[in-house]
Amino acid sequence: MGPPPTLAREAACWAAGRLLVGVDEVGRGPLAGPVVAAAVVFPARCRRIRGVRDSKVLLPGRRAVLAAEIRSRALAVAVAAASRAEIDRLNVRVATALAMRRAVDRVVRGLRSKVEGSPGGGAGSFDLGPSTFDLLLDGLPLPELGLPHDALVDGDAHCYSVAAAGILAKVVRDELMARLHRRHPGYGWDTNAGYGTAVHLDALARLGPTAHHRRSFAPVRQLGLGV
Repeated sequence: MGPPPTLAREAACWAAGRLLVGVDEVGRGPLAGPVVAAAVVFPARCRRIRGVRDSKVLLPGRRAVLAAEIRSRALAVAVAAASRAEIDRLNVRVATALAMRRAVDRVVRGLRSKVEGSPGGGAGSFDLGPSTFDLLLDGLPLPELGLPHDALVDGDAHCYSVAAAGILAKVVRDELMARLHRRHPGYGWDTNAGYGTAVHLDALARLGPTAHHRRSFAPVRQLGLGV
């Protein structure tokens, strides 16, 4: 396990009078379920929550504890999704951008509402004007987002806010897939989260797809059921 993500990107924004919105997604690759994105804004000069790092290296119980602390200490958080139907209709890249855009819009609205309703102004000296926020995505640039942004490969390993967003997205999506598992227990979604594991592929061949399977993904499409 490498060093934890830093607040370097956030500090650069704070020095320029802006706030960083860290954005990450979970669920591009699975054969079933939505893609889920989260956006997180921390207050200027905040202290790191110990243990926040790339969600993939954390155990589920630890992710859940950290997600609760992130929600309590961030200025604003938002989680949004693009559905299985949107993934099949738009393709997973565009659907990912849609989920991210929804999360960013919600987190900005949430922060504005929080600051406007607080006599102390929770964002400190920030005026919440159009240039208040810088967006940082995990991975490569995503023009389909439709908003100015920077992107950082392995951002969840290097940027604190992006790592926090990844934890929230992972916890929410895993909880959703666990609920869907109770309705469709044969596919192992409580452990594989919809990814194409051997158990999932075997069940898909035996039981066929559910309404939550992505018809545009090859293992499902090859069953000949269409989108």
